[in-house]
Amino acid sequence: MIAFYGFLSTYEALIYIFLVLVGVFLGRWLWRTWKAWRGAIYGLEREVSQRRFARALAASVIWLALFLGEFVIASFIVPSMPASIFISTPTVDLLTTPTGTISAELAATLDARPTPQSEDFSEGCLPDKSIIESPVPGENLSGIVDLVGTVDVEDFGFYKFEISPAGSENWSPIYAGREIIKNDILGRIDTGSLTPGDYRLRLVVTNNVGDAMEPCEVLIRVVGVE
Repeated sequence: MIAFYGFLSTYEALIYIFLVLVGVFLGRWLWRTWKAWRGAIYGLEREVSQRRFARALAASVIWLALFLGEFVIASFIVPSMPASIFISTPTVDLLTTPTGTISAELAATLDARPTPQSEDFSEGCLPDKSIIESPVPGENLSGIVDLVGTVDVEDFGFYKFEISPAGSENWSPIYAGREIIKNDILGRIDTGSLTPGDYRLRLVVTNNVGDAMEPCEVLIRVVGVE
């Protein structure tokens, strides 16, 4: 159904053009059959003309229902739906509740690259708009960790967390959400399936037309449970 709504919204202009052309044809058909019915004199001729007019009228009613349906869906139903459901996000399923657990296959792709000393840095974070408040840059993590911060931007669509080994661009999604949150838990991550080492954790916020903001990124260190 979502795909159907998306189709009607995306091709709204073409659908209207097609319906108008069909409407012109049906209007002429309805007018001709009505004149023929009104001008019929003999009983059989009048009966045949009446049936033709009834068919033209039925086709016109169906056309009107299709036109009104397209108008209501494209003008009222689609704009009232969350924009994120029309955004293609093949790596993150926003229709399910993410758990923050990293699969074995995903963990295998995240080959951490330990560095002699973890750098304390954060990039792209905007206070009160898009920011990771915890974990803090350079923090040692183990077990299940709450990801605390704020997501509150204009025309908000959805957000997601991604992680990559330090020095790599091999980003993998770990969590996603669709609600505005201020100074609270945005998600969770289970670091137990990650190889100890340095990682880059980033928060990516996307607006309701699919444009992603500059990611808020922090460097963290995953340590084994002692």
